[in-house]
Amino acid sequence: MSTGTDIMQIPANPFPFTFEVATTALVIIDMQRDFIEPGGFGETLGNNVALLAAIVPASQAVLAAWRTAGGLVVHTREAHEADLSDCPPAKRERGNPSLRIGDEGPMGRILVKGEPGNQIIAELAPLAGEIVIDKPGKGAFYATPLSSLLQQAGIKTLLFMGVTTEVCVQTSMREANDRGYDCLLLEDCTESYFPHFKAAALEMMSAQGAIVGWTAPSAPVLAALAQAAGAQPH
Repeated sequence: MSTGTDIMQIPANPFPFTFEVATTALVIIDMQRDFIEPGGFGETLGNNVALLAAIVPASQAVLAAWRTAGGLVVHTREAHEADLSDCPPAKRERGNPSLRIGDEGPMGRILVKGEPGNQIIAELAPLAGEIVIDKPGKGAFYATPLSSLLQQAGIKTLLFMGVTTEVCVQTSMREANDRGYDCLLLEDCTESYFPHFKAAALEMMSAQGAIVGWTAPSAPVLAALAQAAGAQPH
């Protein structure tokens, strides 16, 4: 799996992906209670949140291994100011949900900073010192300090997990690609409320020689990290 002490190469689609922990960040997109847990915003839109909850164990395993390896971790939350000054009407009024952004829901005001439902699920909760980005849009780079934080840390490569594949994850990967980052999306650590949307997004991102980025299961990443640490994969 490893091409050296620090540089790792794993099988991926459309061809092997190379990364180094020291210059790579694990970016976990929007694993929030409002999207993952029953009673949140995702469910009010008529979605089956169990589909998204199914990726939590694999995501936990990658996060634990990445922390052990000493890699940089970035968490994002789709979150708005309490007065909704950063939520344009075109976003709040979209669709016909039973609850809109800013409305009071079972876990507090929907997608508002500081509310219970806006928090990252306990299984993937950030540790002290890990970067947490509150983003008002779909992409992790729009109207956030993420770009400057990654530059300051000397990051060149991004591993992506989170939800939903075709919306916030894909948008963030495309933003990252435009900024010069090599990106890998972990296939079993991302999901959509619509499985065929996930499949299409994965195909689009890795098409034409990784036009947006690479995709791979989490297993080879875990194996490479274990080998680099001098341990055997479980």
